[in-house]
Amino acid sequence: MPTPLPLQKLPPLSSLKGFEAAARLLSLRAAAEELNLTHPAIANQIQRLEESLEVKLFAREGRHVVLTAAGERFYPVVREALAGLVQGAESLRQMQHAQPLTIQVYVTTSIRWLAPRLSHFQAMHPEVELKLMTCSLGWEFDEANADVGIVFRDAPLADHLHWQPLFESRLFPVCSPQLLGDDARPVPADALKTLPLIGVYTEGWNWESYFEALSLGPCPTRNCIVVDTLAVALEMAARGEGVALVNGPFADDDLANGRLINPTGQVTTGRGEWGAVCHRELERDPRVATLLGWLASQSRSVPT
Repeated sequence: MPTPLPLQKLPPLSSLKGFEAAARLLSLRAAAEELNLTHPAIANQIQRLEESLEVKLFAREGRHVVLTAAGERFYPVVREALAGLVQGAESLRQMQHAQPLTIQVYVTTSIRWLAPRLSHFQAMHPEVELKLMTCSLGWEFDEANADVGIVFRDAPLADHLHWQPLFESRLFPVCSPQLLGDDARPVPADALKTLPLIGVYTEGWNWESYFEALSLGPCPTRNCIVVDTLAVALEMAARGEGVALVNGPFADDDLANGRLINPTGQVTTGRGEWGAVCHRELERDPRVATLLGWLASQSRSVPT
């Protein structure tokens, strides 16, 4: 928790705008006109500020005022503080009136990782409005229609895109405990050849590459059912209809509650990684930076 600020040491904040204008214009009358105040009102602000600081900030030269050495030292501090407040206030106004941030996310990533966490994000950052754009086909970031994407990559991105890693590629099989019956666990990896397999035709990794990586020989295709999303494959696996191949943390909850198991106990590192992507020009947008920071914090809670 941050330590309390010694706010009792602050000078009268209402006087700082008058000081900044007078110091910049070197004229109390011009400062009064700029701030739509009277000349005596500006003079009173400067007097109160000088009394609070116990130092003279202006000296009079004829009909004009000039900054003292103390005023010269104090002016950039006030200017920077006021500029920071203006910038912070304006960013909040822009958030309030901005269009929602559109997040491109795959169907399974949305259902099994992002969506269950969004209420947590909204509770922490009610000023940032989000809109999910789910897609089941295609793995590329759709920068024409999305501000941020949560995607999988196995090759470098274009130079104009910013990449934030979330979690590595982890390949492993899952099935219902009932599918194995009373068989001893874990089963040998080559026992997968005797079980019905559930493939996902939209995914770049597949059972063939998994069998090849583990040197298990050719993948049997006669017992393989092919579906369009991992979300469907995981539901089928949980119902005892076969073994699904998972890449990422999308079966972690079902593994934790015993609805699914890893029959072989093996986890293989795949090629590529999961991450968040956006255009480099959006990287410094306060809303995007807030979202990216939150996604990074959520990814650190993923089991490895």
